[in-house]
Amino acid sequence: MAELTLNEKRLLAALAKEKESSAEELAKELETTPESIIQWGLLSKDRGFTLVARNVKKDFELTDEGKMYRDEGLPETQILKKIGNSGTPLSELQKHPAFKIGFGQLRKKNLITVNNGVVSKNPGASTSDDENALKTLNEGDPRLRELIRRGLVRENETVRNILSITSEGTLCVKAGLDLREEIGTLTRDQILSGSWKTASLRKYDIHKLPRTAYPGKTHPYQRLIDEMREILLEMGFIEMHGGIVQSAFWNFDALFQPQDHPAREMQDTFYLKEEAPLPEGWERLRDMHEHGGETSSTGWGGKWNPEKAKQCVLRTHTTSLSIQYLVNHPKPPVKSFCIGRVYRREAIDPTHTPEFEQLEGIVMDKGVTFRHLLGFLKEFYQRMGFEDVRFRPGFFPYTEPSVEPEIWVDGLGWVEMGGAGVFRQEVTAPWGVTCPVLAWGLGVSRVAMFRLGLKDLRQLYQSDLEWIRTNPVHAPVKVGRKA
Repeated sequence: MAELTLNEKRLLAALAKEKESSAEELAKELETTPESIIQWGLLSKDRGFTLVARNVKKDFELTDEGKMYRDEGLPETQILKKIGNSGTPLSELQKHPAFKIGFGQLRKKNLITVNNGVVSKNPGASTSDDENALKTLNEGDPRLRELIRRGLVRENETVRNILSITSEGTLCVKAGLDLREEIGTLTRDQILSGSWKTASLRKYDIHKLPRTAYPGKTHPYQRLIDEMREILLEMGFIEMHGGIVQSAFWNFDALFQPQDHPAREMQDTFYLKEEAPLPEGWERLRDMHEHGGETSSTGWGGKWNPEKAKQCVLRTHTTSLSIQYLVNHPKPPVKSFCIGRVYRREAIDPTHTPEFEQLEGIVMDKGVTFRHLLGFLKEFYQRMGFEDVRFRPGFFPYTEPSVEPEIWVDGLGWVEMGGAGVFRQEVTAPWGVTCPVLAWGLGVSRVAMFRLGLKDLRQLYQSDLEWIRTNPVHAPVKVGRKA
């Protein structure tokens, strides 16, 4: 009994009358906060005197956008209704205000087929189940999660903490509680007057551990990014920076990606309504695409569209910064890197997110070779703690030869970590770059998953305070080594 604090005694006395009550109701009665009530309840729960139950109630409501689609129909429904039985030209559908979202959803759900510029419905194509999910907001409907992800439905949680007294707690109250104010710190006057002898002094448990202190520290993911930056700076690289909004010219065309490349479709890229002017000398790049310019290349052929190159996008890779850096620094030597966020239309799951970090690097100098590229990559990964590194051939539109570095991870085997290669002459020649350019783009988040022991990529971007607090500042590297 003497071990109970005054607040625990007050709580037990209140619960003895009510038997069961919410934290809010008890807080009002004891003139304190619900958080304090829960704290007192958990202390007395450890002694077996109370029970604390956490009841979570979920409810769902439409966002403003969701309400609009409830009344007008989902974008995919609106576009599907515009498709005739014999098909509808894509150019006609593009005039509809809901086209960008609706067309992407229809392609994602495999409800339509596009052939020679004509959009046709697939057999049984219907969005009635999605419309019903939007109207009913039934938690058991698997489509509700997708509507939440699209920002059409908002999920709310109401938490109610219920406290009750146990039989042991009732016996404790019946035995009598001393509710006199306790003294935790003696004053000079109490000592001189001797009043401390009759005062109710707070008891201390010398065996109880103090509350854990959590000092401020850098997020584990940011700490890993800083480590990568420090390694590259130590290797003699200079960091480059650039905006997340890039023109299609720099994001695609300058890297010799044809204008009909699948990666440029709106299903894979976030397009913006803004446009950016073409840089000086863009005609040389046009010639490179159409017939190979003044090089031995034959280009892609066809007609290069400058209007398509003006479209702005959220950068899909940081290589767009590398080529601009080379344009501004065409003379050797160049040795630079960038760690930045990129954006792609990806379905969110444990290994994919629509935004993630990429590590980009370039080396341009006289006499550098493909072997130097492999050496740079192997040096970097070994400094990151991955002892076993190997390379296998790859293909990318803007490098030749191309390679994909792999590391060995226990339990997974060889894991691909990105792409690299030597820039093709179609990329460098339009800007007067004559020396070889080694280039690579590596996935930062994948390195983080292995280094931090994660199985879900989304944890890197969540505000999980418990994980941040318990994650050691200097974690040992446990990625394994091939036997």
